[in-house]
Amino acid sequence: MITLFPTKNSDPELAPFRPGLVFAFFNALAWQIGIGTPMVLFAEQLGASAFQVGLAYSFVFVLTPVQIISTALLPRYGFKAVMLGGWRARSFFLGVPIVLAAMAPYWGAQPWMVQTLIWSVFLFCVFRSIGSASSNAWFYAILPEGVRGRYFASDQFVSAVGGVGTLLACAALFALLPIYAALLVQYAIALAGSTVSYFSLKQLPDAERPTSISLRTVARDTPRHLFAPSLFRTYAWLAVVCAVIVTPIPPFCAYYLKVGPKLSAGQIMMFEVVRYLGVMAAAWVIRRRIDATGARPFFLIALGLYLFVGAYWLLFLRTGFGGVAGIFAAYFVLGLAAVTWAVANLNYLPKVVSPEERTLAVAVHGAVTATLGGLSPVLWGLLLRRGDIETSGVNVAAFEWFFICVMAGAVFLSWRMARMHEEKGEPADPIMIGNAILRPFRAMTYLANLVEPAEPKKDEPKPPSA
Repeated sequence: MITLFPTKNSDPELAPFRPGLVFAFFNALAWQIGIGTPMVLFAEQLGASAFQVGLAYSFVFVLTPVQIISTALLPRYGFKAVMLGGWRARSFFLGVPIVLAAMAPYWGAQPWMVQTLIWSVFLFCVFRSIGSASSNAWFYAILPEGVRGRYFASDQFVSAVGGVGTLLACAALFALLPIYAALLVQYAIALAGSTVSYFSLKQLPDAERPTSISLRTVARDTPRHLFAPSLFRTYAWLAVVCAVIVTPIPPFCAYYLKVGPKLSAGQIMMFEVVRYLGVMAAAWVIRRRIDATGARPFFLIALGLYLFVGAYWLLFLRTGFGGVAGIFAAYFVLGLAAVTWAVANLNYLPKVVSPEERTLAVAVHGAVTATLGGLSPVLWGLLLRRGDIETSGVNVAAFEWFFICVMAGAVFLSWRMARMHEEKGEPADPIMIGNAILRPFRAMTYLANLVEPAEPKKDEPKPPSA
């Protein structure tokens, strides 16, 4: 009998770490709703402007430095305490949208409601960043070497099931219920998922408290990594350019489709399902081929796909070409492009840093890419707004220029990435970010980690504590 989670009968080695997989499944319910497209659609329903949507969407990226700073807590409090503290606190802020969704049908959409929603997303992301300082390093530390591969493969699978199931449920709720009732149920699901994921984490054992790179060392060495001539510097800034041009695509496409063509929230959620299917399809195909071919061909494929996405949306904005079917295709290609770049990045990055400086260099790369890429939706939100910063709607002419910039950026990056050096014959230890690869636009935030945890015993799995 096939089970979603391992048991003592189906996989006795992996069964002790079943709570971690339960966490991955239910955590998907929280992030898909709390900082995903349902949040964008809720903000739009409350009358949010393009700037306000871009601001709310940016928090998960621009708060990455909080994640870096929070690694200083790990040697003192340990992996488990830091992650539990962050996940417990963030759950409270999923209750705020529930109250707003319950009030809005009776009070009507009020300006303060949008502001309250944005603040709740901000605080959710603050505590998410604190908890994320621990996540992957903790799991890596408690997993025996012999089960890590199976665990992270299972982690991706259950997270994908939870993620797709959440998107389908959201689409169905939007189709069957009034908009605010649907949002209320969705955020109740997110809060329930966050609560279950928290109690699942409590069942996992802690690891030995790690040593982390001091913040003084980070401040001293970061300028050298980013500005001294090196292959890492060149690649890091090219990755920043990519993040700047592509990070705003998901929120503003969803927002435009709601305020422009006025498609239903249920239709927009189905587009998100298709994008997520593109992510899963590409992740499954690429990981079986990238070690043999190297990362560079996949960078070029990703940029070609982004060029297609930009060209399609520009044509759609001007002529309506393709209609709903074309939008489905564009969303699927966007998923393919995002995860293709993300997987190629995880493969290429270890090749351009020395083993001695890998931890800090990878953290710097993740933090700078995520933070600067996250500022892009805020700046484009200012340009795309119609009227003042609180007026709902999209300036279509400016949106067309956005996609022209996406296309120009993809062409420029293709030219530069084709010239980047890569040693395919010298494989490096892979960077593992678990199911975060299924969130490719946010994958960079998971690289911002200054900890190299102690290895667990290879022959002695640590069972969860009672």
